[in-house]
Amino acid sequence: MPTSDELLRYRSEFPILEHTTYLISNSLGAMPRAVYDAMKGYADTWATRGVRAWEERWWTLAAEVGDEIGTLMNAAKGSVSTHQNVTTCQAIVASCFDFSGKRNQVVYSDMNFPSVMYFWEAQRAHGARVRMVKTDDGITVPTERLLDAINEDTLLVAISHVIFRSAYINDAKSIIEKAHKVGAHVVLDTYQSLGTVPIDVSALDVDFACGGVLKWLCGGPGVGYLYVRPDLGKKFEPTFTGWTAHQNPFGFEIGPIRYTDPPYRFMNGTPHIPSLEAARPGLKIIAQVGIERIREKSKRQTARLIELADKHGWRVNTPRDPERRGGTVSIDMPDSQEVCSQLLKRDILVDWRPKAGVRMSPHFYNTDQDLETAISAVEEILKNRTVATR
Repeated sequence: MPTSDELLRYRSEFPILEHTTYLISNSLGAMPRAVYDAMKGYADTWATRGVRAWEERWWTLAAEVGDEIGTLMNAAKGSVSTHQNVTTCQAIVASCFDFSGKRNQVVYSDMNFPSVMYFWEAQRAHGARVRMVKTDDGITVPTERLLDAINEDTLLVAISHVIFRSAYINDAKSIIEKAHKVGAHVVLDTYQSLGTVPIDVSALDVDFACGGVLKWLCGGPGVGYLYVRPDLGKKFEPTFTGWTAHQNPFGFEIGPIRYTDPPYRFMNGTPHIPSLEAARPGLKIIAQVGIERIREKSKRQTARLIELADKHGWRVNTPRDPERRGGTVSIDMPDSQEVCSQLLKRDILVDWRPKAGVRMSPHFYNTDQDLETAISAVEEILKNRTVATR
């Protein structure tokens, strides 16, 4: 294992790392120190400029942050809009389509994040026929079964790039190619990939991609993003819309909307300015570090976590092939939910998920010692529980 790591020079930018073992970036990325200044800047602008802030800064902020996110996934400028969360993003996509015809099937996997499932299941009321492809092992999505489910009746394929429970990387390229072959569109959820797994939306030719800055992008809650392929951005007219999407929003016209150009075309109501401001420091750092470098370190550190878990005989609910594994290792040791609770009390920040176990997610700012500390603590917790039950 290397004794030095050049990415650790960014470690001092994240205050929480000074007093915790932070292994939970797949749930909430560590806050960059510069967010303090960003929030003060927001407050100062509101306090001193008042309503003038809209014209001077705030109105364009949503598009500017969208472009900063887009740069990380090779999206064309103006193709990424910003929203509150992924559920909202997928609702905007759904509102572009008509489910009343023969082509009304939505295909997704039971390994998707539940919020996305809940949304698409609810679209049955609008005529959608939902087909859910099931996992066999609780870790992977059977690619061939998923591809077989995509046919001439499929309108949309809503799939996660990286699975939140297991960190399994779906074969996005094959899924997109099959969908396009039969005339369907793909909504790729990149929440658990962008920031730790390289993704190029232009090379993939994906129709839509969505996610948020909350996790690997270290941007905090309140900012989701929606990429729309540029040719589709000029074509689609979302019915989940609002004044921001109007050609002349400050004309306050009465009657139907006249759609403006992307990215505002896919926005709706007033943007969440504080969250957009808070997101920028993390996005800047991720761009400086580089996702390719983050990915190489992630593969090495997740491999080390698997090795340590194997030494103790604990079940690993994450792919062992580094090319199919994202940034998380899910370890189902004995009494895993209670172990997670005890780790949190020791300021070792992880989380627990059903059918996964304890999720540990090292990021570019984590040391190798962080991994050893966490696993040693688990060993001690289990040892103490064994002694206490005798």
